[in-house]
Amino acid sequence: MASRPSAPHPAPTPQGDAPTPVALMERLARAAAGYYRDLTAAAAAQGLTMTQAKMLILLRQPLPMRALAGLLTCDASNITGLVDRLEAHGLVSRHLDPTDRRIKNVVATQEGKDVVRRIRADMRATSAALTRLDEEGRRSLYELLGRMHPDETA
Repeated sequence: MASRPSAPHPAPTPQGDAPTPVALMERLARAAAGYYRDLTAAAAAQGLTMTQAKMLILLRQPLPMRALAGLLTCDASNITGLVDRLEAHGLVSRHLDPTDRRIKNVVATQEGKDVVRRIRADMRATSAALTRLDEEGRRSLYELLGRMHPDETA
């Protein structure tokens, strides 16, 4: 079995110099790629695609289908098919918004919430990476990630 070539690493910054935005983007891309590899494998173990798992994870609260499309960066027409498949598995349900009956909110069922817990528990590489951080490191990472995209931290 041939090994996959590793991605080139950016040159280290001289001691004391702050990394450039490009170096940070490369580091963030590698971290995100590792997270999504882990998520894809954990989702597959639950019979889901990565996108289906991402949708379930986003449903900490009921969300309109259009909002889900924005969060998943896909066309609203794709959301209907995703919701249909998750609904067929009993993982989500749709409810009319009480303030605007034209809006359908997607809600994770208890089984959907249980699947999210199993996915997170199965994301061993990501969990191990985060566990290697001490309490202050986790606090700092959480705060920095929130500052990067403050409109998406809700």
